[in-house]
Amino acid sequence: MGRSNVFDLLGPIMVGPSSSHTAGAVRLGEMARKILGEEPLEGTISLHGSFAKTGKGHGTDLALIAGLLGMAPDDEQIPEAIKLAKERGLNFSFKIADLGDVHPNTVNFELRGKTGSHAQVVGSSIGGGTIVIREINGFQVEIRGDYPTLVILHQDLPGLVAQVTLLLATAQINIARMLVSREKRGAQALMVLEIDEKIDDGVLVLMRRLPNVFQVLAIAPLE
Repeated sequence: MGRSNVFDLLGPIMVGPSSSHTAGAVRLGEMARKILGEEPLEGTISLHGSFAKTGKGHGTDLALIAGLLGMAPDDEQIPEAIKLAKERGLNFSFKIADLGDVHPNTVNFELRGKTGSHAQVVGSSIGGGTIVIREINGFQVEIRGDYPTLVILHQDLPGLVAQVTLLLATAQINIARMLVSREKRGAQALMVLEIDEKIDDGVLVLMRRLPNVFQVLAIAPLE
């Protein structure tokens, strides 16, 4: 059995009428911010399905922006998220989009950070405040935010996955789950590893020095 999640048992403490449209939306925004890796400066947010149809009435727009600002689902400032975003220099726009055969509470973030970094993130709020990140920069993933997570962009070459897992084994870090997604054989690939402990900065440095590794992102779990 995997790690238990208090959201599965009790549901979240939140601001707003719907756990999917508010608590889940805040957590989606927070995960998108973590994946970007810095304070977002610009964002285009595409709403799908139920998020598009009823999201504004449920405060989904406020919740998504609150998450991008780093707020928690129970933050009393969520109703002021739009105002706070403008004060902090976050320029954003919302649009309605058909994201295909996905959960009705799904959103696509296109983000740019203060240092020029970019991230495209698709995620779904699947009930009770629980979320799933489905896509990062065009690569299919499945991240729920329950574990410390490594996201590694690399060249699809034999032995590279083994080098990464060897570094983790040497540091006595256990892998809970791993997924590798690639564009095509020999092209760019994305490795996602959910691990049992926070990774040491020294291990991250060694990973970033591996040949044919382009980016290593360590994502802390959601609270």
